[in-house]
Amino acid sequence: MLFGKKDRLIGLDIGSRSIKAAEISETKKGKTLERFGIIDIAPGLIEDGAINNAEQVSDTIRQLFKNYGIKGSNVALSVGGYSVIVKKINVQSMSEDQLQDTISFEAEQYIPFDIADVNLDFQILGENESNPNQMSVLLVAAKKEMVNDYVNLAQMAGLTPCVIDVDAFALQNIYEFNATPEKNENIALIDIGASKTSLNILKGQTSVFMRDVSLGCGQINQKISSLIDCSIEEAEQIKFGEQSEKITAGDLSDIISSVVSDWCTEIRRALDFFYSTYPDDQIKRIILSGGGGNIKEFRQLLSVETSAEVATINPFEGFYIDENRFDVEFLKRIAPQASISMGLATRKVDDK
Repeated sequence: MLFGKKDRLIGLDIGSRSIKAAEISETKKGKTLERFGIIDIAPGLIEDGAINNAEQVSDTIRQLFKNYGIKGSNVALSVGGYSVIVKKINVQSMSEDQLQDTISFEAEQYIPFDIADVNLDFQILGENESNPNQMSVLLVAAKKEMVNDYVNLAQMAGLTPCVIDVDAFALQNIYEFNATPEKNENIALIDIGASKTSLNILKGQTSVFMRDVSLGCGQINQKISSLIDCSIEEAEQIKFGEQSEKITAGDLSDIISSVVSDWCTEIRRALDFFYSTYPDDQIKRIILSGGGGNIKEFRQLLSVETSAEVATINPFEGFYIDENRFDVEFLKRIAPQASISMGLATRKVDDK
């Protein structure tokens, strides 16, 4: 079985404005969605990946599991932002065991943190294309303090964290779970969250460029709140289409246009940096996820700015969904925000 109960993990995506949990299994009907739930958290409890009130957030996680009848306790978590560095590096060819012994030394040249303060991991990608005596390695460094905070948070909620992933890799997992990229095709996976945007460029099934930017849907809420002097919660409802006499349709449209234009500028800069490193490669497809993936104007503008086809991911696409148990319309609406939790749910207990 692909996802036996013993090795099944619940994907738990802890964002700055909402927490998502997903559970999948293998049944006679194929890959099956067992559970999916989402719950909002109050502004300020998590900022830039930092947990400011672990007790309140852990209470919210417990409430999420209770609301959606999620019984399991083994979870896969992910981290991101400026406390995580992902870099493709080239090192002298050696065995995986040898690299394990020397990775700290290799990493010191590339990591802007004290090596003693980070957890390191790596994946050997293969022989370096331009130097047969070297190999390419994907290096991942995450600040121990941040990882420990998320582990402790899960434990406070009565859960057992079995896997700690990186947001961008979780997104890549669910993309590849439902699609098979062509060998040399370049695809940009872009996740627009509440306060952070993650960019992951794939060449085939290999991540070759990754960047996080402090931009997100929360900017729209902030601008609405500043203009009409309302709470962030009320601003969020207005952003999602709730009618309000406090703001005109024109003002709301101007705010959204201004923010998505900024997003496109930053994404374009990141892509230009990628092109300076890989001048012969062209990104023809961009796959969006996160709350920003639902904004039509953003998709249209990004397509024009990047000369690429832009689509929004549906992480539920390849799964059997029992329509008697799930509100299919709700899943369709929430799909872009469910991507990281679904990617985490593809992991298993004994994964590296």
